[in-house]
Amino acid sequence: MSELVRLFAENILPVIIVAGLGFFARRVLRLDPRPVTGVTFYIFWPALAFSLLYNTDIEVQGIFLMVAFSATVVLGMAAIGWLLARLLRLESGLTSALVLSIGFMNAGNFGLPVTQFAFGQEGLAWATVYFLTMSMLTNSLGAYVAAVGRQSARPALLGLLRVPAVYAIPVALLIRTAGWELPVAIVRPINLLAGATIPSMLIVLGMHTADIRLASRRALLALAAGTRLVASPLIALGVAAVYGLTGVARQAGVLEAGMPTAVLASILANRYDSDPDFVAGAVLLSTLLSPISLTVLLAVL
Repeated sequence: MSELVRLFAENILPVIIVAGLGFFARRVLRLDPRPVTGVTFYIFWPALAFSLLYNTDIEVQGIFLMVAFSATVVLGMAAIGWLLARLLRLESGLTSALVLSIGFMNAGNFGLPVTQFAFGQEGLAWATVYFLTMSMLTNSLGAYVAAVGRQSARPALLGLLRVPAVYAIPVALLIRTAGWELPVAIVRPINLLAGATIPSMLIVLGMHTADIRLASRRALLALAAGTRLVASPLIALGVAAVYGLTGVARQAGVLEAGMPTAVLASILANRYDSDPDFVAGAVLLSTLLSPISLTVLLAVL
């Protein structure tokens, strides 16, 4: 028990405290989350992705392996969500909501800081590749799932071209492969911006959580949260064995897979009117329960 308490205090509690400041800023000070979200999305996040991959010792082959691993986990969990919806005979809107809630995890706002605390800078580098892959899938497959039978997902898919972090990985890999060394005057500003990413992501998480309320269908919400928090890391352990992921890469990938439902899933559900109240409830419930499941998962890893 003392080991679980230590893991929670050192890796989960700091995340809760900083996210709690964001919650306070939104609920009490009534600050608008949109400016913080915009700066984080367009400036801090791509700087972090570039900085980590430019400075890391991870081989290019390992990066592609993590991309394949994360894509397999996300697609597998989305398939499980769809199968559960079929078994429960849910209508189309709620089916989309369940798939979004189970398939797409908060690998950024929550996953990156927890992984950094648990497994250091190397773990953070692996987690960044996982997060970027998951984010691209959320903005493509997630948009399609949310839009089925309602609106065209084409605008969301085209929106991928406007995501700066999408370009960070290939640019960083190109520079590393070519053996180029960037001047200090460029590297230092990028590293400074990268350092602001984790705290700003947590502030954004807290601010968004402050606006969420639990919806009805409590039993289905519990099923969604349980599948997201428990089944996903179990699936990831199996996928890691298949792909031969070991060491910090395996630890970071499985931990990322165990994160709660992505805030972006709730945003997509709102945009395409796919039972947004249910997805928001899944985000809130899985986030509230995740400190327990993640502490246990850290002990296992």
